[in-house]
Amino acid sequence: MVRKMNDFLGDVDFGARPESGGFLPAVDISEDERNIYMNVELPGVEKEAVKIKIMDDNVLVISGEKKREIKEEDKNHSYLRIERSYGEFTRSFVLPENANKDKVDAKYDNGMLHLTIEKKEPETPKEKLIEIK
Repeated sequence: MVRKMNDFLGDVDFGARPESGGFLPAVDISEDERNIYMNVELPGVEKEAVKIKIMDDNVLVISGEKKREIKEEDKNHSYLRIERSYGEFTRSFVLPENANKDKVDAKYDNGMLHLTIEKKEPETPKEKLIEIK
């Protein structure tokens, strides 16, 4: 219970929205002055089973499914313990205002999804001179 509460509060601190599902991938988020980096652990998940989208409200959503493969020879097994997680998953993260939604690079390598989100330059405030009559 304590671990679940810490996990939830940790996600709130980073603008993440934990969602229910059978499989919850671990995510590391870091940044430098130019980019935001996300590394998502997806062992056993096929690249084609992963979807990434950014919503209008600056929410990045990563979803997919980790399927449990049952081989023909395994059908007669009587499992004593199953510790691996399977099922659909969704992770949502609120991106900061300076994230450039048009400059996102995604790579999938050996069960790891690597996202690089470029940061935008801060917009300079526009000023308009009002003529006095």
